[in-house]
Formats: sequence, C-alpha cells, structure tokens
Amino acid sequence: MKIIIPMAGKGTRMRPHTLTIPKPLVPIAGKPIVHRLVLDIVKVCNEPVEEIAFIIDREFGKAVEQELIQIAESVGSKGIINYQDEKLGTAHAILCAEQSLKGKVVVAFADTLFKADFVLDTNQEGIIWVEKVANPQQFGVVKLNAQNEITDFVEKPTEFISDLAIIGIYYFKDGEYLRREMQYLLDNNIKDKGEFQLTNALENMKSKGTKFLPGKVTEWLDCGNKDATVYTNQRYLEYIKDTKLVADSAKLVNSVIIAPVYLDENVEIHNSVVGPYVSINKGAKIQNSIISNSIIRENTVVQDANITNSMLGTNVKYEGKAKDLSLGDYNVVKE
Repeated sequence: MKIIIPMAGKGTRMRPHTLTIPKPLVPIAGKPIVHRLVLDIVKVCNEPVEEIAFIIDREFGKAVEQELIQIAESVGSKGIINYQDEKLGTAHAILCAEQSLKGKVVVAFADTLFKADFVLDTNQEGIIWVEKVANPQQFGVVKLNAQNEITDFVEKPTEFISDLAIIGIYYFKDGEYLRREMQYLLDNNIKDKGEFQLTNALENMKSKGTKFLPGKVTEWLDCGNKDATVYTNQRYLEYIKDTKLVADSAKLVNSVIIAPVYLDENVEIHNSVVGPYVSINKGAKIQNSIISNSIIRENTVVQDANITNSMLGTNVKYEGKAKDLSLGDYNVVKE
C-alpha cells in the first residue's frame, strides 16, 4: 500500500498562520495536520503502508521536507518528496507523484481530517470517501444507484445533483490505471473549470467499467480556515482525552486546567485558567490569563488576557484582552 498526499497549496485562507509554514504543518492537538491525517489513514488500512509520497511546493524548503520524511518514518513507511511547480488542478497534483502510482494507493488531500471506525476493503476497485453537506455547490459530489455504487462525479455543480460531497480521500486498487487516466487528461488538454480535475479521470474510469463505492466516515473535519481549525483541535482533544496530554516538563503555578488540554514540553502556566479544548505548544508561557478553545504555538507569551476561539502563531507576545484572535508568527500586541 502507498499513500499520496498532495499539499502544495499556499493555504491563503489560513493566513497569517501559513505565511511561515505550510498549512498541513499547523498543529492539531500537538501534531501537524498532515501527521494526524497519516495516522488516521494508516489506522484504517488493513496492510502495511510501504511508502508515503508528499507533493509540495518547492519553496517549502528542506526543513519542511525533512519533517515530512520523519512523519512517514514514524509509521514505518518510506517518505518521498515530490514537487508541484504549477498549480493546474487535482489530477495534475497527483501526477506529480507518478512514480508512486503503482499497485494499491490511497490519495488524501492534506486539508481535511476524518474519524472512521472501519477497516479499508482493499479488494474493491475503488472507494471514494463522502459526507453529506449543506452546500454541495462548493465540492465535488457523487450520485449513487440502488446498489450503493457511484454513478456520477460532478465537480462543484451549479444545480443540485447530490449532497454527498467528496471529502478528498480515495482508494484505488490499481494505481497505474489511475495514472494513465489522469495523464490522458493532460495529454488531451481536458479541463473542467480551467483545471485538470481528478473527478474527470474517475468519470472516465467508471465509464470503462470500474466500480467505485462510497466510503463513509463518522466525522469529517475541515482545516480550511482559522475557525474550522480551532474546532478540529477541539474534536481531536476529545478523541485523545484519555491519553497523556500534559508533558512532564510542563510547569503549572497556581493555575487551573480544565481538561482536555494539551501542554507540550516546557510550557509554563502561571496564575491562569486554561481549558477546555486548548493546545499549547513547546516553550509557550501563559500568565494571569483565561484561555479556552484555542491553539497557541511555540514560544508564544500570553499575559493578562481572556481569549477563546483563537489561534496564536509562534513567538507571539500578547498582552491585553480579547475574545477571538488570529495572530500570525512574531506579532507583538499590547492593549
């Protein structure tokens, strides 16, 4: 089994948090989004994952590449880095890892997370994970027949087709077949809404007899913007609340922790109330503050504050009062 993770986007909806790191490396409950995604996929696979291919922007740099390789190695896989220099659509992105399109393949876009209680049936020709949504015009959607097989793929329909949205995770029994169908789109300049779309390749495969089944998840979690990411952090803290969430080196002085709360190495909390649903990363310091439902990244200092539903980047210094914040790295704010 191989996993392919396209993640070359700039993450503009998550700015300012993605000005210094790619969106998939933003931490959720102490681990980068892409790390959480890898763990979830490996959990549902019923066989070893030998290789994880990441598709990134070349500008992400060597430090990001090394972190991704380490994520792959942490689950016993080989990490491979591929580059997407032009953003020409989902099919083009996956083809940037064409050497990994062999045998059984899971493709997962790195701006979505999921929870599931099933084991992947690798005997099926193809499985497309879907979820009901209220706004299907913003997604690729599928239609099903009476046999629960997918009959149509439609990219961002302008008229109602279905409310079953493709969440961005796919299984293919034959990766080489998928590669050929996506290459056909590029070779013949077949675009949809100006880009080479994976859904067009899936439609071609279906018309040739490939059976695609819908995969159902128990929860689909988005990381597209600040509010969605804060909510996803909340849900993951609920999932892992029975594990060890407070590092031994975390220092608590005259403070109250309302679980679930994640405290990383060398976090210091003085005269504060923290939680529920707060993740605080390495070296951050909280003083005389009340914090709930928030993500605070490395080496950030928060003092005399009352914040909720917030994300603070690395090396932020914040003093004052607020209810809802989104501060990028190295900001200094005093009120």
